[in-house]
Amino acid sequence: MEKQVQAVLFDMDGVIFDSERLVIECWQAVAEKHNIPDIVEICMRVQGINRVETGKKFLEKYGNDFPYETYKKEVTALFRQLYGEGRLPVKPGVREILAALKQEGIPMAVASSTRSDIVRMELEEAGILQHFDAVLGGDMVERSKPEPDIFLAAARAVGAEPARCYVLEDSYNGIRAAYRAGMHPIMVPDMQTPTAEMHELAEVILPDLFKAWEYIAGKL
Repeated sequence: MEKQVQAVLFDMDGVIFDSERLVIECWQAVAEKHNIPDIVEICMRVQGINRVETGKKFLEKYGNDFPYETYKKEVTALFRQLYGEGRLPVKPGVREILAALKQEGIPMAVASSTRSDIVRMELEEAGILQHFDAVLGGDMVERSKPEPDIFLAAARAVGAEPARCYVLEDSYNGIRAAYRAGMHPIMVPDMQTPTAEMHELAEVILPDLFKAWEYIAGKL
């Protein structure tokens, strides 16, 4: 009989790392310096989407002459200064769920909207890169979440059927993408509070990765 759980796919920011709030704090520092209004609102809106689509959203909000790339570089430099070289906090339960899945022989992949070189660097700095059979970033697919492309690519990379993949996500766009991929979306909320739409699209909404592992273990 085929395994019901053929793979577990992880988002990174807000699921593996407690990074979403830290990115926003860095954007707030840059916004204060350059007098950019409503920065938290736009940062919340772009959670889960890749850099290209994020840039488009910023230009929609602030106008086509908004120097997004310049400010983004400032944010990235500040973020690396504060949280680089392994200082990025890992979410509770990450190491435990990775160890448990490895023991069960379940393939794991990261499917993040962040650029793939940054994803690999941050996972390596945290000492957990070796747990993953595939690592995909937002620059490796044509369409960003909420489209399903990255999750479908991750499933292919680990040789799993989409219908037998369980996805750990914190963002609305991530849950939408996993649902559109025909997978099993598990929402572990970070900064975005579950809405009626999320209750409809997610298979289950759980408070942390410990509970997520209990849920997945029940499907093995």
